[in-house]
Amino acid sequence: MTRLLLCGVAALALAACGQDKTGPAPDDPARADAETAAAKPELGAWGIETQYIDESVEPGDDFYRHVNAGWLDTFQIPDEFSSYGSFTVLFERSEERVKKIIEDAAAANAPAGSPEQKIGDLYAAFLDVAAIDAKGFEPVAADFAYIDGLATHEDVARAFSRPDLVARSPFAAFVDVDSKQTDRYIVYLTQSGLGMPNRDYYLDEKFADKRAQYRDYIEQALTLAGIENAAEKAEAIYALEHRMAEVHWEPAKRRNRDLTYNLKTRAELKAFAPDAPWDAMFEAAGLGGQDEVVVREDDAIANLAKIFAETPVETWRAYLKFHVLNANAAVLPSALDEANFAFYGTALRGTPKQRERWKRAVAAVNDAMGEAVGRIYVEKYFPPDSKAQMEELVANLRRALDERLDTLPWMSDATKAEAHRKLEKFTPKIGYPEKWRDYSDLAIAPGDAYGNNKRASAFAWNYAISRLGGPVDRTEWFMTPQTVNAYYSPNRNEIVFPAAILQAPFFDPHADPAVNYGGIGAVIGHEIGHGFDDQGRKSDGDGVLRDWWTPEDAANFQKLADRLGAQYAEYEPIPGFKVNPELTMGENIGDLGGLSMAYHAYKLSLGGKEAPVIDGFTGDQRFFMAWAQVWKRVVREEQLKNQIASDPHSPARYRVNGVVRNMDAWYEAFDVQPGDSLYLPPEERVQIW
Repeated sequence: MTRLLLCGVAALALAACGQDKTGPAPDDPARADAETAAAKPELGAWGIETQYIDESVEPGDDFYRHVNAGWLDTFQIPDEFSSYGSFTVLFERSEERVKKIIEDAAAANAPAGSPEQKIGDLYAAFLDVAAIDAKGFEPVAADFAYIDGLATHEDVARAFSRPDLVARSPFAAFVDVDSKQTDRYIVYLTQSGLGMPNRDYYLDEKFADKRAQYRDYIEQALTLAGIENAAEKAEAIYALEHRMAEVHWEPAKRRNRDLTYNLKTRAELKAFAPDAPWDAMFEAAGLGGQDEVVVREDDAIANLAKIFAETPVETWRAYLKFHVLNANAAVLPSALDEANFAFYGTALRGTPKQRERWKRAVAAVNDAMGEAVGRIYVEKYFPPDSKAQMEELVANLRRALDERLDTLPWMSDATKAEAHRKLEKFTPKIGYPEKWRDYSDLAIAPGDAYGNNKRASAFAWNYAISRLGGPVDRTEWFMTPQTVNAYYSPNRNEIVFPAAILQAPFFDPHADPAVNYGGIGAVIGHEIGHGFDDQGRKSDGDGVLRDWWTPEDAANFQKLADRLGAQYAEYEPIPGFKVNPELTMGENIGDLGGLSMAYHAYKLSLGGKEAPVIDGFTGDQRFFMAWAQVWKRVVREEQLKNQIASDPHSPARYRVNGVVRNMDAWYEAFDVQPGDSLYLPPEERVQIW
């Protein structure tokens, strides 16, 4: 079974800048000029790039375009991206900073075994395309010989579970906190095995062209590696994946936490899905001592086990070879790497050009040794006052929701009391972890890009399973400080904001407060909101998956969620590709709840006073404009199709327009009236939190 490292998360944003501690003397005029410049917001005069506002587009007709059209209509997506927006700007800034950190580590001439040596050698080996090409497919020869020696289904099952064999298999395992016993870790078993994003790509007629391109790519990869009868084997591999896709759960169903928690002993698993040699897989994965497992997609796992047993070993050998090639394409000869990009980059996402090698090398180091880099990133680029300001913002957002809970007309006092307890137990994590990952056991060899990939995969898996049987580490992070993201963990009841999120347009210490509340404030609210969305609400304050709602309150919540879902079901970014409200429900609720909480917190911050008017814009207008600015994004059509089919986040336009049209304050701020395209009668506006 494939080894996964964890954690479904809610994706969002990036970055923060450090202060140079060297420079002129305190009374030097140059220093004063620099400090004056530093005190200015990064974007615009007060935090919004007003030059992109299009007055010809009424706010009530398309608020997203009203704020952003000047940029949306003129910005050209760089060839190496499938989409580009505020997040990408910050991602590239973080990438440049990490490159400098890596180059400094490589130049340090550090002793063998030190983090600096490992970072430098890992980066250099990945960068050295000439050496990779010169080796050809020799690095995979030992793995291919091992796969050729697989004689039985039990042999194949062991291969699926080898921590250093970087390849897909029908079953994936990961270690996480037990959602119903949150003081322990447990193994989760989930469906896997597909080379395309999800089952829709195999079954939906809209993706027929992608199926043909994928089959061609499989054949091309096998041919490049010198595997005989490549066309025949490619057809068999595709047919196998197609059969697996037929029994996979659809993405929206996989979100349902009530359905994806099925605790079984090893004996119960073997009785439930008897066609797979589970003992052999558990032993090979280092899980021989584990007697319990949570099966996520239960009937899919049983059906995949049956498919496993019915598929000839010869087909599994071809399947494993292809997926070893596919997973390691970046560190194998350029012809394979280019073929891999032609399918996954261009065909699936519409991206014309592969990213520069150094940028991909940075990503490889972040993946393998992210916290070693992150520790230096924080020292250089995360000022302590940013953390202090974030802590204050989080406290204000929690206070806002605490007050809002008491006013909810659809929720009973009993459920409100439980909701207050959950909110009180939220753990915010800001910037960076309290303790850093130890990479002592990770071996990195100079000039061995393929071997480094294998060893990094095994190291990550061994770290994951080392936690089994021990106490839950509440200080652990699942994103690095330099990551362009944020998340809420339901079984830990924590919200996490890496250092890299704390930059404009999300957070700017010198911007107008309304802009910060409409930016990072709404992001904080979004993550808090995930604790109360259609799935997050199913865990209590201790992270335990249990029903703490009265039946009446649960029914009332579902009615509101259904009404919001009905709005999103009408959005059709591309003809024939509508937003799936069941897939995006959690993020849509998070967006609406987050912006509502942030607006409430902004009003609290004013202490009953009116916000000043700046350049003709009221505080409320600036608040909502900040939300629109955060989500500006241009997307290639193939990537947008991929997002609609696979991503739980709605496209950017609807993350703005779909939210503000449900908030009374937005109507008042921009004088939105009946007849405007986004207008909803008051009784049709949805407010949940």
